[in-house]
Formats: sequence, structure tokens, C-alpha cells
Amino acid sequence: MNVTAAVISAREFKHLRLEAEAVAEFPYRPTACTKTYRMVVVRKNISVEQGEHRLFDEIRDCFYLTNDHETAAADVVFLANDRCNQENLIDQLKHGVGATRMPVDTLASNGAYMVMAALAWTLKAWFALRLPETGRWATRYAAEKAAVLRMEFKTFVHAFLLIPVHVVRTSRRLVFRLLAWNPWQAVLLRGFDQ
Repeated sequence: MNVTAAVISAREFKHLRLEAEAVAEFPYRPTACTKTYRMVVVRKNISVEQGEHRLFDEIRDCFYLTNDHETAAADVVFLANDRCNQENLIDQLKHGVGATRMPVDTLASNGAYMVMAALAWTLKAWFALRLPETGRWATRYAAEKAAVLRMEFKTFVHAFLLIPVHVVRTSRRLVFRLLAWNPWQAVLLRGFDQ
């Protein structure tokens, strides 16, 4: 028995139920482009219900633009949903892109802030792309590499940059001792070795 459906019906919450889904495709060339792309469209028929009453049907269309002309249309949708970080897209659609809310006030300082943010993001991406994924634990290394690539920058800073280190200067070398452990420490050390 589906307990959630019973509670939604009993308390008369508004509920969206996917009734049908259709996939179509057509060639598409944007006005300023010389190349023709492939547009894959998913049409979703969603039934809006409240309690046990069906209110109306809502039609939603999702568009996927690709240059892959060989893969089946349904597989293009699955690949796009698998590859993309949909939670970030939904967050940006609800709250706007973070680049539009900057902590500085003039145009020049906003430009400098954007350059610094782009350089920091590039540092994160290059660190992730340089991580090796070979050897005995190749599948685990590949999963960790993908996780670092998808990681939000604030999480990256806390996992890899804000690590307390004790620096000891001896007569001929510097010794760095990590003073705290976090779950990404092995990835940091593997990246440092690379």
C-alpha cells in the first residue's frame, strides 16, 4: 500500500502525477549559426489533482539541443539528465545565478570580482581533471574525480583549501603536517602527488 498517496488524498494536498511522456526530435539551426543541430523535445502530460479530484492537465515541454545525430532521442534525454547537475539548474531558476548578486558596488570592482571567481573555479576544475584514475582502485578514483568536478565551490574550499597545517622549517626542508582529517584527505594527497 502506498502510504504517501493515501496521506496526499486524505489531506487534500495538491499533487502532480505524470500521466504520459512523448519524445520527438527535429533539426534546428539558430539564426546566427551556420551549423544545424538536433533538438529533442520531451512533452510531459501532468495531471494536477487535489485530494481525490482531478483538477486539470498541464503540459510541460523540455528541450535538449545537441550535436549528436546518432543516439536515439530517448537516450539523449537520459544522457542529458544523467550528465547534468539538475539540482543546480533548478536552484538557479528559482533564485537567479549567483553572478548577479556580487558583494561590491562599482563596475570595475564587479569585473575584478568576476575574474577572481573565474580563476578560483578554474583552479577547482584543473585540480579535479588532474586527479589520476588508474591503478587498483580505478573505479573509486573515477567516482571521486567526478564528485570533485561536480562539487560546489564552497564545499571545495572547505574540503581542500581550509585545512589546518603545521609548517615545520628544518635546516634543509619544509615539513607540512596536516592537523585535521576530512573525508577528502586521500584525494588531496593523490592530487598533490600528481
